[in-house]
Amino acid sequence: MSLLVVGLSHRSAPVSVLERAALDSGMRGKLLHDTVSAEPAAEAAVLATCNRLELYADVDKFHAGVAELSTLLARHSGVDLEELTPYLYVHYEDRAVHHLLSVACGLDSMVVGEGQILGQIKDALAVAQEEHTAGRLLNDLFQQALRVGKRAHTETGIDRAGQSLVTVGLETLADGRDVAEWVAGKRVLVIGAGSMSSLAATTLARRGATELVIANRTVERARRLAHGLAAGGADVRAVPVDAITAELPLADIVVSCTGATGLVLTADAVTAARAARPAARAGDPLALLDLAMPRDVDAAVHRLDGVRLVDIESLAEAAADAPMAADVDKVRDLVTEEVAAFGAAQRAAVITPTVVALRAMASQVVAGEMARLDGRLPGLDDKQRAEITQTVRRVVDKLLHAPTVRVKELAGEPGGAGYADALRELFDLDPQAVAAVSSPGHPGGAEQERP
Repeated sequence: MSLLVVGLSHRSAPVSVLERAALDSGMRGKLLHDTVSAEPAAEAAVLATCNRLELYADVDKFHAGVAELSTLLARHSGVDLEELTPYLYVHYEDRAVHHLLSVACGLDSMVVGEGQILGQIKDALAVAQEEHTAGRLLNDLFQQALRVGKRAHTETGIDRAGQSLVTVGLETLADGRDVAEWVAGKRVLVIGAGSMSSLAATTLARRGATELVIANRTVERARRLAHGLAAGGADVRAVPVDAITAELPLADIVVSCTGATGLVLTADAVTAARAARPAARAGDPLALLDLAMPRDVDAAVHRLDGVRLVDIESLAEAAADAPMAADVDKVRDLVTEEVAAFGAAQRAAVITPTVVALRAMASQVVAGEMARLDGRLPGLDDKQRAEITQTVRRVVDKLLHAPTVRVKELAGEPGGAGYADALRELFDLDPQAVAAVSSPGHPGGAEQERP
């Protein structure tokens, strides 16, 4: 079996296609189950963020796997396969590993070095585990990606190479002014209470916003976010989404990031809010930051007087700030090193069931010989029998130690997969016994090897 990823992102597809291809949480579970039900795939995980949709699978046939995963992405995203295909990219085996590790480090993000992707990778793994579609390969891969991403942020200056979408968005809205000075004293409406909205609200509270209003479909979630911010000294209120109409005329800054499939703020709603502003503030500008995919704010808002809109599409251009080349190079070297380590570990893991089966066979041989000895020397007492048994086991262990250690080392090298076959042939191991070791639930099986 081999790792395959098929997907699209802000680098391969326009925003209009990414919006239509977005998956809600319920659809992700269905996509995972349909993937592992397909003939070429044994495991599956889906990474769905604001600007990417990627399907990872352990497949036994490359071409059939690409065709099946592409078809499934089209079917579940609702974008016709013929239209979707030009925007899809495919990575296989080591290239697929390299891709996910690069994504985890922020090298493939709209804003180089942003750290939010690590939480999204963690969520993708959690969903695959909950749906029981992640086996040893994808568990190992996604855990490795999380570790490498953390290493990149700890051991390099990649955080300085780029900033979060929230920070870049606010800097774009501030239009060259200091963000803290621009935010200070302003009223803010945050629509949504998810991770991105929470990050935006926290950033704005720290930058000195006078008042924050959190509007969310689930008011309790908005209250939890508001409570956390209030504990830090901010003036925060939580309201239901139907209060947006009343709150919008009072806001100076609006940040929206929901999972809605339709528009949250239309051009007409923003126009009405501008008209409803208190007379003393009628001329005050309105700044909108739309971090949602699909977009929450009508693109037509760009044409309204006194309104500034920054959305994912415009951020794609603003986020191309000059990253620190030295730090990016360090992270790229780290990714290359970790890809090689992952490949060696996976190749070495292939031989583990064979080694376990060999040692199990050796134990059976020892047990059989001791049973024969009992028949020939019935006068042995328990102490004598235990000493002989231990001696025979030590001899067997010493004979097997060097070859099993060496074969694991050799299996970790490129092309080392054939050593497992050689070991099975040399010791005439039962293929079914080896397969049983590999099965989940066996003491030496895949379930026990997950990090």
